Amino acid sequence: MTQGKVTMSLPGHFTKGASWEEVIQACIQSFDVEGSVCGSSHLMNITLTMHRLLMSSSDLLEKLTSLYPLPSRPNALRICYFIRYWIQEFWTMFRLHSSLSDSMEQFQDLIRDQGQERLCPLLQTQWINDRHWSQKPSQKIKANSSKKRKVSLLFDHLEPIELAEHLTYLEFKSFCRISFADYQNYIRSCCMKDNPMMERSITLCNGISQWVQLMVLSRPTAQLRAEVFTKFIHVAQSLHLMHNFNTLMAVVGGLCHSSISRLKETSSHVSHEVTKVLNEMTDLLSSCRNYDNYRQAYSRCAGFKIPILGVHLKDLISVNEAMSDYVEDNKVNVQKLQALYNHINELIQLQQITPQLDANKDLVHLLTLSLDLYYTEDEIYELSYTREPKNSKAPSVFKNYDHDENGFISQGDFEKIAASFPFSFCVMDKEKEGLISREEITAYFMRASVICSKLGLGFVHNFQETTYMKPTFCDNCSGFLWGVIKQGYRCRDCGMNCHRLCKDQVAFECKKNAKGSSTSEGPLTPDSTPGTTCGPEGEEGHTHKHTYSLFGKYSDHLTFSTFFYVTALF
Repeated sequence: MTQGKVTMSLPGHFTKGASWEEVIQACIQSFDVEGSVCGSSHLMNITLTMHRLLMSSSDLLEKLTSLYPLPSRPNALRICYFIRYWIQEFWTMFRLHSSLSDSMEQFQDLIRDQGQERLCPLLQTQWINDRHWSQKPSQKIKANSSKKRKVSLLFDHLEPIELAEHLTYLEFKSFCRISFADYQNYIRSCCMKDNPMMERSITLCNGISQWVQLMVLSRPTAQLRAEVFTKFIHVAQSLHLMHNFNTLMAVVGGLCHSSISRLKETSSHVSHEVTKVLNEMTDLLSSCRNYDNYRQAYSRCAGFKIPILGVHLKDLISVNEAMSDYVEDNKVNVQKLQALYNHINELIQLQQITPQLDANKDLVHLLTLSLDLYYTEDEIYELSYTREPKNSKAPSVFKNYDHDENGFISQGDFEKIAASFPFSFCVMDKEKEGLISREEITAYFMRASVICSKLGLGFVHNFQETTYMKPTFCDNCSGFLWGVIKQGYRCRDCGMNCHRLCKDQVAFECKKNAKGSSTSEGPLTPDSTPGTTCGPEGEEGHTHKHTYSLFGKYSDHLTFSTFFYVTALF
């Protein structure tokens, strides 16, 4: 679709590329002798914005300078008109790059030397320093500080729609701060280095996700945690109705984080309707088929909307990598510049559509402080395990056989379990009391794991820290891999993706791929994960993604081969 747009909007001789001189001449001819633009200014906008991917603005001005003495007088006027258009429409470039203003002064000296000093007023840049940054669209939405409005600053008293509106207020302000140049810098560097506005937006998204986790985990009982969980589901619904997809991704990502999803007791208090809504939201934001569900919903939205920034940044990188800068005869690939311009310009245009919000200044300040609080993954997991200790309610043999919950099962019950295994290697019931403790049966299965490993049935993964170029989910806990760089770990042998903490809790056998060694020389993109299939939820994942160990998802490591027989019983 993008390729079709590019072909239709460009002159026919540009579809196969053009030299810089041909592009500049076409831009110059867009003006008449009176300085008015004849027809569309689209090519000029592409040239004046996207040239920075291939050359500096000073180099572009130098090319214009080299053309100036040669053409006839009308073309000399058109060159000055073109530069005036550049200054007026893209004045921020001259404000940010003082070298460009210096080059402009040299160009004015050239004009004076040719006796055409009357054209110099067209090229004045001094007024730029007096232009105020407040004209940026991010200033259009302001918190309500004059109008009195009753609002509680307590989380329990806030309605989901109020939370959604204030989170959208913060998100929109952050989104509007990202400039055209910021997107270009990201395309060139493929990272957030020296890109503070974009990094700030990503930090806000991560902060919201972490805040959601902490708000759920701050409640002491499972019932209260379930109530907070339900409230954030309603917040997510409001965000969806407001077309704030970026914050929606952050909230849903927080609720699906492994520190929350492991809370089985809490989830038991969440209603079926709420769980159904969460599944619908997860499907909407799924990376399956390159975020097809999200893209369809996004395209149907008219007016105000905040896109999932990560998805669109991935699109920019994909276009930049898929299309070459130059085509045959060293001509500029104008179609590529057009495609990138279309993507960026669409995001910039969204900054002009302000939401109808009645934000409270005090609540905005409180939320800002709350989202700035930073906790490490270890601290969040520690709180999660404090709320619901490891294996406290996990399904295990004791759930079905330890009826009096004293931590022991009978010798007869254990023999039923052991009969499901193709080996018998140790004698249980060391105390000869006819009862077997949890510790003894745990040791039994751990020894079984060692034996299976020696038989070639081990599952040890070869994890390496990885930076993902697109949003990716953990194959162990299904949680989102948050962050800008080094978001998680990938197994070089089977391609499994997981969090840093999840990699030590994986209970899935490593299905070594024969091509693993050949594909593991460089970082893999999530689309190139070997040995994956489409799981029952529509997400790409490993065929063993939904297999759990005997003592629950977060138990000591047991190989898939070991507990395969036991899970059939329990």
